[in-house]
Amino acid sequence: MFRYAICNETFQDWPFDRAFAFARECGYTGIEIAPFTLARYATEVLPRQRAQVRRQAEAAGLEVVGLHWLLAKTEGFYLTSPDRAVQSKTADYLCELARLCRDLGGSIMVLGSPQQRNLLPGVTKPQAMGYAADVLRAALPVLDECGVTIALEPLGPAEGDFLLTAAEGRELINLVNSPHVRLHLDCKAMASEAQPPADIIRTNRDIMVHFHANDPNRQGPGMGQLDMKPIFQALNAIDWRGWVSVEVFDYTPGIEHLARQSMQNMLAAAAVT
Repeated sequence: MFRYAICNETFQDWPFDRAFAFARECGYTGIEIAPFTLARYATEVLPRQRAQVRRQAEAAGLEVVGLHWLLAKTEGFYLTSPDRAVQSKTADYLCELARLCRDLGGSIMVLGSPQQRNLLPGVTKPQAMGYAADVLRAALPVLDECGVTIALEPLGPAEGDFLLTAAEGRELINLVNSPHVRLHLDCKAMASEAQPPADIIRTNRDIMVHFHANDPNRQGPGMGQLDMKPIFQALNAIDWRGWVSVEVFDYTPGIEHLARQSMQNMLAAAAVT
């Protein structure tokens, strides 16, 4: 039995209590939080707000999975910058995000944010790997203290030019060499790789810690051309115990339809495993 979550920005301007209640009504048991839906910066989310959001999730019967879109809508942070001051500032901010994640009841932070990691002029990919590893290593003590794991998210070439494949994610994970930095896989991103998504899942079972279900058309799982059945078969084959979390980018079908249909499609795909 898979555990299903949904990202909270899917509900756009809905109040949190309404969004959480509807998510539970659709069958989700987890909620994933984009920090920018709370405030522009994690440091601006006051303790009482953190406690309130956690209570609202619990009241709806949801578990806070963690955070994603970690650096979206922020300024001054960059994962692959050669500037040591920027690296230090970014590591410090990841620590602040880890504290926010812990306070909300979560344990996973999905690190995508391509606009804060793409290769800068004059920076090679090996150099960028080294800079990113330095930033992540600097955050490890606080990640350990908070019981939080960073889930590195490979993204396809439409999003950027750094960490485009699961293999590159593994390379960075090996450089950091910590159980607090693992791999996140996303259906839309995997579809851009030469290897089938099901094979990518099986290959990386040892380092996977989180999973996003969606389609290359930027809508929910099963709402485009990507066949979800082999993907759920692969998750079942590796005895996946983590979350399967819905993340969409195209909201034109409507909030209610996206949430309901995504769940129905995942249940249908999982039923044939």
